[in-house]
Amino acid sequence: MKPVLQNVLKLQSVSNVTPETRLFEDLNMDSTSSLELLMALEEVIDGLVIDPETLDVEHFKTVGNLASYIVSTLEKSGVTVH
Repeated sequence: MKPVLQNVLKLQSVSNVTPETRLFEDLNMDSTSSLELLMALEEVIDGLVIDPETLDVEHFKTVGNLASYIVSTLEKSGVTVH
């Protein structure tokens, strides 16, 4: 997920990004980049299809929240997550 964050948000480094890192406040994500991020994640993660109806503002609070949402979405789709 870090490489996608780095690319979409044009970050110099992601070495300090942790599950607690806040997407909007700490990484300066905005509504446009959030859509770009979701599309990029769907491209790089096999089996990931994001249904906008299942998204909640809490999913975008931190990197960890978004990662948990992705894992949950994959598991509901029957994709095995390592």
